[in-house]
Amino acid sequence: MRQAGRSLPEYRSLRGEGSILEAIRQPELAAEVTLQPVRRYGVDAAILFSDIVVPLVGIGLDVEVVPGRGPVIAEPFRSRADLARLRPLEPEVDLAYVLEAVKILVGELTVPLIGFAGAPFTVASYLVEGGPSRDFARTKALMHTDPATFGALLDALADLAASALRAQVGAGAAAIQLFDSWAGALSRSDYERHVLPPTRRLLEGLADLGVPRIHFGVGTGELLDLMGAGADVVGVDWRVPLDAARRRVGPHRALQGNLDPAVCLAGIDAASNETRRILAEGGGTGHVFNLGHGVLPATDPGVLGALVELVHAETTDGRVPAGVGDQERA
Repeated sequence: MRQAGRSLPEYRSLRGEGSILEAIRQPELAAEVTLQPVRRYGVDAAILFSDIVVPLVGIGLDVEVVPGRGPVIAEPFRSRADLARLRPLEPEVDLAYVLEAVKILVGELTVPLIGFAGAPFTVASYLVEGGPSRDFARTKALMHTDPATFGALLDALADLAASALRAQVGAGAAAIQLFDSWAGALSRSDYERHVLPPTRRLLEGLADLGVPRIHFGVGTGELLDLMGAGADVVGVDWRVPLDAARRRVGPHRALQGNLDPAVCLAGIDAASNETRRILAEGGGTGHVFNLGHGVLPATDPGVLGALVELVHAETTDGRVPAGVGDQERA
């Protein structure tokens, strides 16, 4: 998951109080932050230290990531005229510092690197709302009152994400993850009509890269089968048991998840019990054990380290042993 290292003291020491976007613009620093949780925990992959709004910044939009709040857009999108502000991404120019960080990491890591981007709906919600939202009222209103403009916005953002992801793979990323953090705010019918088409086009359009494509959302239990379109792996938050998620997604895609991050605050015994339960539920085509969302800043690094050791100890050669489950683990 993103934010894997933000509970680490070495992360806080390195980052200081500066802007996350400024930190991302420094390839050596971004690479070091990416490496920290890999060194500390011994996890099986690294995820790039970046942010889903970086491509927006790259094409010249005025975006700030406000501590404790999230991305804030200086001039929110309000009409079709605003679409003119979305030019095509030129990754080698607009995201040169990101690609440099990827190249540094590929040279230093002994595990695969996961690149990522924001999904069209989630990024659109920030652009339309002007920042984080609880009800996504403006976004939903635009979707229903001017579906043509809303569709054009999502198409443009899908193209932006596709360019960013292609460039990350070109620089050496071994897998890609699409974060649709706020898709769970939508009804199934709205997702299927307005959001699925550009999102599926985006993911299916990256099939030629030959790397695993992960699609993750929060509160998306009723959308899991739809989110599998174009994806090799579907991320599942903690609200849906993995065996139920397997039935919804189908047998031909792997699952990622889904320990509740808050359980890690309850101590190692509670977290270990939940981890064993999830390993038992996660059988099928593949299971990437992970949290069901990002690491909470107050998490004890020792608990996360112990969970990694537990998962490694209870799985052998990619298989969950008898007593835990008998299906392959990706």
